[in-house]
Amino acid sequence: MGDLDLRKLEEQGGVAPWRLHGARWIESASVQAFLTGVIVLNAVVLGLETSPTWRDRWGPILVGVDRLCLLVFTLELGFKMCVYRSLFWRSGWNWFDTAVVGIALIPAAGPWAVLRSLRVLRVLRLLTILPQLRRVVAAFLHAIPGLVGVILIMAIFYYTAGVLATSLFGSTHPQWFGTLGRSLYTLFQIMTLESWSMGIVRPVMEVHPWAWAFFVPYIVIATFTILNLFIGIIVSTMQELATLPDPGRPAAELKEALTRLEADVQSLRACIERVELESGDATLRRSDARFPEELKQRPLSSL
Repeated sequence: MGDLDLRKLEEQGGVAPWRLHGARWIESASVQAFLTGVIVLNAVVLGLETSPTWRDRWGPILVGVDRLCLLVFTLELGFKMCVYRSLFWRSGWNWFDTAVVGIALIPAAGPWAVLRSLRVLRVLRLLTILPQLRRVVAAFLHAIPGLVGVILIMAIFYYTAGVLATSLFGSTHPQWFGTLGRSLYTLFQIMTLESWSMGIVRPVMEVHPWAWAFFVPYIVIATFTILNLFIGIIVSTMQELATLPDPGRPAAELKEALTRLEADVQSLRACIERVELESGDATLRRSDARFPEELKQRPLSSL
């Protein structure tokens, strides 16, 4: 949310010039492109470190590049904290960046050794750098309230189907439906359509020929109906957000329209003052007002 933070800083009064210059520099396109490249480079290095061949041959170099990338991220966050100060902590994206980079700064020794694997979370900083990815994340978060109802419906249906499957098929196929937990896991596999027919349903139908009457409606409702509701809500939210203007970058069309509107208002004011002077009457009749030709050619309704 760099552009929005920069606008808030510019709107504040009494901000030191060096802070404004620093904020504009860190949010410039060239610096953001450099940071994006560092994130991608760091992601490649972290991937190469998982290969024993690359680790044995280029291990020290990979570690050095990884630490250099971490240094760049730390300096970036420190610089932002200096120029934005309290505004830095008003953005959730800045909190996310601080957490991701802070995890990498914890010494990976003893009980904290597991945190070393969390270094890959730094790749997620692309979500904060690229505006396109931020819009996708914002659309998903905006869709969560609408998804709550779908999740509740799915949970009720899923639980009911699990209890029925345990009662109907648990005695003959305990490896899949012996307990409620196993039934829920098996039904989740069936919902994903992973080996649902040859792997589970057909073996069950060898003992229970009527089992199709349970599994086919379950797949239709769970997979083709409820899951598609998830997708539909998220896509609808993304389309809704796509129609809204970016709060960080006012549209050029809006600026142009406001400029034309201001010019028309000034022309109208000058026309009224001129007519008042000529008529000597402060109260003007509608028929006495003479509008300039330029205002007639560009009516306000055209904006």
